[in-house]
Amino acid sequence: MTGRQLPVLVVTRLDDVTADVVIDHLNRRSVPVIRLDPGDFPETATLSARLDDDGLSGRLRTASRKVALERVRSVYWRRPRPYTAPAGLVGQARTWCIDQARYGLGGVLASLPGAHYVNHPWRNRDAEYKPVQLSTAIRCGLSVPPTLITNEPPEAQQFAREYGPVIYKPLRHTDFTAPDDRPLTVWVENVAPDELHDGVSHTAHLFQQRIDSVADLRLTVVGEQLFTVRIDGAPGQDWRRHYDKLTYTPIDTPPELVKGVRAYMDAFGLVFGAFDFGLDADERPWMYECNPNGQWAFCGETITEKIAAALADHLQHAGEAP
Repeated sequence: MTGRQLPVLVVTRLDDVTADVVIDHLNRRSVPVIRLDPGDFPETATLSARLDDDGLSGRLRTASRKVALERVRSVYWRRPRPYTAPAGLVGQARTWCIDQARYGLGGVLASLPGAHYVNHPWRNRDAEYKPVQLSTAIRCGLSVPPTLITNEPPEAQQFAREYGPVIYKPLRHTDFTAPDDRPLTVWVENVAPDELHDGVSHTAHLFQQRIDSVADLRLTVVGEQLFTVRIDGAPGQDWRRHYDKLTYTPIDTPPELVKGVRAYMDAFGLVFGAFDFGLDADERPWMYECNPNGQWAFCGETITEKIAAALADHLQHAGEAP
């Protein structure tokens, strides 16, 4: 089997349309692809792995594919469902099986010999914590708005008075549903000092000085390539609420961001990252976050195709001599 024929493992759920774009590129190049959702284990996905003096070997089976663990060239780690347990198990038995799957299957998937990861799941995990993101960004020379993380209402009130206008944003986007099971989203919102009461004490909250931005930037990094899109037309603080009102314009990456962004990627060991910046009236970019596994297939066909091709290149040619 030649290098180009070695398979790419795409770890994601079935309804991941962003991964579909990359898989389509790989299919057009005749690169074998195995799509695995850890949420299918152990019902329709199975694993057999051995460790001996020669290292890790074995096989992974899905409902339609199988792959030798030692033959995987690259891993595209996208948006898998959580690990689970067989139907019918409840209580401690269910919890135990889920933990064993996470540390068994998850441990194998994170240690495939010679595989190139985009990104390695543990690098994704490390880079998902906003306090670490922001402190790392500052060390790398990127501008970050004044930020407070607290569960003390008086501290939140004082911060809002000192740095107002202030916004609230969740520290992590997780599943959140209404009593009738409707999915809900916690958006970035403006907050005033007199709105910050006892509820703040219930958990950690992130408050940040609002940047009155004239535009936003989504800067997507794939290896050494940087793709920057200017986003105009957002009527509020969270442009994700208004996709239909936005315009996306590919631009050259502002030179003042290049060094800091590359240093940030190196600090976390990332191959891929999706940075969000706000541009103030002086065109100064302020970093809000970097999602190590952010979406990118919403900025129009031109930029989407470029990013998809760059990802496919990384997955297809990993480890090959230039």
